[in-house]
Amino acid sequence: MNPPSQTLNACTPTRVAVIGAGNVGGTLAQRIAERNLADVVLLDILAGRPQSLALDLMEARGLEGHDRQIRGTANYADTAGSTIVVITAGLPRRPGMSRDDLLKTNAQIVVHAAKEAIAHSPDAILIVVTNPLDVMTYMAWQASGLPPERVMGMAGILDSARFQTFIALELGVSTADVSAMVLGSHGELMVPLPRYSSVNGIPITELLDAAAIARLVERTRNGGAEIVELLQTGGAYYAPASSACAMVETILQNKSRLLPIAAYLRGEYGLNDVFIGVPARLGCGGIERILELDLSSAELAALHSSAESVRQGVQRAKTLV
Repeated sequence: MNPPSQTLNACTPTRVAVIGAGNVGGTLAQRIAERNLADVVLLDILAGRPQSLALDLMEARGLEGHDRQIRGTANYADTAGSTIVVITAGLPRRPGMSRDDLLKTNAQIVVHAAKEAIAHSPDAILIVVTNPLDVMTYMAWQASGLPPERVMGMAGILDSARFQTFIALELGVSTADVSAMVLGSHGELMVPLPRYSSVNGIPITELLDAAAIARLVERTRNGGAEIVELLQTGGAYYAPASSACAMVETILQNKSRLLPIAAYLRGEYGLNDVFIGVPARLGCGGIERILELDLSSAELAALHSSAESVRQGVQRAKTLV
């Protein structure tokens, strides 16, 4: 039998690096640790912020029943060997701001974060949460040099969760019985798909009239803006953190779940060289497969319009970085 010290030294814990210790990053670190998914390194340039959050989360370990390590730092070297890197760093939206208003500043932040994090964790999978989401995912992919299967954005999973919630509230049913699907960019040009949204397998088109569905679709498109207007000092973070955590869990546990995420397209849906929200199967290697749904001509046109908006954003971002 090996001595205890040798046995312990042989263990290499799974590590997730969360870049950005704002509300989304801090909540995501909490979700990952308290679900006992991985150790977490929380990085931020704001002095004391990541260290204070990490210490606070560590002090709750006995109450939450886990022994995960949470470390706060401003040094990318401390993130070395991460299995997954999640970039949440960037300025949040303020009332009256669109996601595109954040383009220049957040593009610079994301490009720097991707380069630094992947330099220390070259085998990691990269998840981008920073807005404007689809554009930032493209910029992070180019900066990281990773294959596109290992880069993705947290987009449709959050939009679908919002659509799911609004459907459940409208019908007075459990969200557990509701399945919702939203494609396209994470913004006003997202493409909710009522035909692929259901309650226990029953399409909502059979449960709600056209006016009700249109109202829910519009609320889903403005779901983030609604929270920004109410909060006044920032944007949503509980649901975005839960959405990112679902992706982290799926990858770490190799669940091969089919989730709507921002993925790089190479001919799927007639689109090329763009990150856009589509259903994809995720596993331990990243994106295993992109599923092509049978879209109507109107749905496909809406998806292409959404993708064109992302392309224009990428071109603008490239001139600013």
